[in-house]
Amino acid sequence: MKKKILIIEDNDDIRESTAEILTLAGYETFTANNGKIGVEKATTHHPDLILCDIMMPELDGYGVLYLLHKNPRTSTIPFIFITAKSERADMRKGMEMGADDYLTKPFDDIELLNAIEGRLRKSKTSGNFTGNDIDTKSLFAGLVEKGKGRILANKQIIYVEEDEPTHVYYIKQGQVKTYKRFKDGRELSSALYQPGDFFGYESLFTESDYEDNAATLADCELILIPKADFTDYLYQHQPLSAAFIRLLSGSIREKENQMLQLAYFSVRKRVADALIQVAEKFGNIENDCSTIKISRDDLAAMVGTASETVSRMLADFKEEKLIEKTGNAIKICAISKLKNVKQ
Repeated sequence: MKKKILIIEDNDDIRESTAEILTLAGYETFTANNGKIGVEKATTHHPDLILCDIMMPELDGYGVLYLLHKNPRTSTIPFIFITAKSERADMRKGMEMGADDYLTKPFDDIELLNAIEGRLRKSKTSGNFTGNDIDTKSLFAGLVEKGKGRILANKQIIYVEEDEPTHVYYIKQGQVKTYKRFKDGRELSSALYQPGDFFGYESLFTESDYEDNAATLADCELILIPKADFTDYLYQHQPLSAAFIRLLSGSIREKENQMLQLAYFSVRKRVADALIQVAEKFGNIENDCSTIKISRDDLAAMVGTASETVSRMLADFKEEKLIEKTGNAIKICAISKLKNVKQ
């Protein structure tokens, strides 16, 4: 069977010429002209490899890589950045986030084909089974089938810090956050999860009690997979073990970035980044705009500051016409401008 390549690139000429080269080389190609569509096609078609530009509308390449690594079904797909930027910092950031390779535009046909063929060979020999190597999607479905469903309303606790882990959780519907709670009552969010995500597995791997809390952000339908069934299934299916290792690595990188932002970013920059994160995770981005629903307290927990400070920042953004606010609903009027908010 032909290997499937997904090309995510907003430049029409580059996207079409790259697809033509790969088609002539015997690959089956899919294309997307922005990051949001690219994530959707990666989930639908499960390609053997993804080529992705960095600077794009709707959702940039870093956001695409982040979302794909958060989804167990796409976390092991080899990922190559293609970009006009050749600065060392951009290359380092992409590789630290988990990209497998980097192509700098303009590149010739031989460079492109060598990068793809080399990455596909490494993926096959390293245990990162994707696409045609094995039906990974059916393995994940088999894992989910080992669990039992549970319905939870908004703002319900799922587990608390220092509980002994007994299950891995899969979100069939709804939104979940994990967070740390301090003695003075403050909260700091550690991660957000959406349908298709697993959570709560870190403590199972380390054989330790939960180090954070988990609660719903909306009405949820969760699948609870018993600890013994989860570990047995991973031992039996190497591709899933590789996928969860990638998820763990992504989680560690995400927490490291969060600590760096708390240390070095201004509150204004952190609030802007938190709004973008919620929009990319839970919102529907269209024409550089997105409407999200999040409480002031939840946003403050993501930023690591007081809710009153978040309110002042939101008021400033509203005055600058970056957002519109009605109750808990926030309409981001210009995601690209919000991303460029200075520290």
